[in-house]
Amino acid sequence: MTSLPPQPLSPLDGRYRAAVAPLADYLSEAGLNRARVEVEVEWIITLTDRSLFGTTPLGDDDKTRLRALYVDFGADEIAWLAEKEAVTRHDVKAIEYLVRDRLDSLGLSGLAELTHFACTSEDINSASYALTVHRAVERVWLPALHRVIDALAALADAHRDAPMLSRTHGQPATPTTMGKELAVFVWRLRRVAAQVAGGEYLAKFSGATGTWSAHVAAAPDVDWPEVSRGFIEGLGIGFNPVTTQIESHDWQVELYDRIRHAGGILHNLATDVWTYISLGFFAQIPVAGATGSSTMPHKINPIRFENAEANLEISAGLLQTLSQTLVTSRLQRDLTDSTTQRNIGVALGHSLLALDNLTRGLGEISLSQHVLDADLDANWEVLAEAIQTVVRAEIAAGRSQITDPYALLKDLTRGRRVGAVELAEFVDGLDIGDDAKARLRALTPAGYTGLAARVVDLA
Repeated sequence: MTSLPPQPLSPLDGRYRAAVAPLADYLSEAGLNRARVEVEVEWIITLTDRSLFGTTPLGDDDKTRLRALYVDFGADEIAWLAEKEAVTRHDVKAIEYLVRDRLDSLGLSGLAELTHFACTSEDINSASYALTVHRAVERVWLPALHRVIDALAALADAHRDAPMLSRTHGQPATPTTMGKELAVFVWRLRRVAAQVAGGEYLAKFSGATGTWSAHVAAAPDVDWPEVSRGFIEGLGIGFNPVTTQIESHDWQVELYDRIRHAGGILHNLATDVWTYISLGFFAQIPVAGATGSSTMPHKINPIRFENAEANLEISAGLLQTLSQTLVTSRLQRDLTDSTTQRNIGVALGHSLLALDNLTRGLGEISLSQHVLDADLDANWEVLAEAIQTVVRAEIAAGRSQITDPYALLKDLTRGRRVGAVELAEFVDGLDIGDDAKARLRALTPAGYTGLAARVVDLA
């Protein structure tokens, strides 16, 4: 058997590439290296802005040309780094050599020794990961989550008055509306989205073991913690001043746990909508040219929700591994975090793929109100709750001598089908006031939805 030409091993880089491509700008190896160049360049600018070590601040033109090293980072730089890393066997050292090389070509070789000045690789890496993960979440993942939320909110509003039989423990229960049930997911997801949006992205910039030792040896009179804080915060991320060689990654643990939490809610949404489709509550809108089954022409399978369900499970597993691994580092550091963090894009990629499928899936369903109506009409016994509650109120008001309304309704309805006629006859025979009887006789399963429609507005 002949070998295939080079192929992507991960489906995220093959079959699903189009859906997850935006993440690659930030969470690919190239995206990380671009951020590393950014950190190295901005550190040079910070040092020269303070006129340290006999330097003078760079002019705007020189700063622009220097920043172009990461703004215009592309194929040439990617290839250069690959060749250099093959020799250095060290990714961050290759970045340092790239910046030094480009400084020379820009006529700024006098700044070469400020490249990677007093830095350990993890100073560069912690800032670069904070930048890339922050940008990936804020610019790609969160907008995708909000597209799902917006689609859900639109469906919730459209179906706020669509009565539906609830099922608790899989059994018929007090009616609700489809809009209210979808609004539950809207509320849950908005809450977690706000938590993700409010999270911290931290970096350290304090040298080999977090002591600024090399910095102080070079310039003992400089307030290096303050310089580092200003530099990191100037990048738009938060500063962690108390670390070992590495930034402790607790912010990443918090973030990935929140994203995994969001994924759990989305998984619940996927399985619930799948179940509603199975029950016939939602019909799937045929997509021109699509095939549901290779042998059963009639089928339209809920593949969007099944795909989302599976990818959320994969993402959750990876996110949990990231959280468990990154929270621990032996003594001042070990290398477990390095290889683990290279999978951040994979974890978020499967989540993003699920979000894409959910957005598409929610746009390809329509409510079958006649199915919901038939389901409601077949379960009049769910009005037992309303009847026994009204009887309780009548007893409390002194208008009834009934002693155990719950038991009375339990005997009538538990495990039995009771229709409209039987319930009307039962209500007529109750020892309650005429107004209460009239309200109960007018009640139907479809009309017993309480404030469900108003709850939609609370989401």
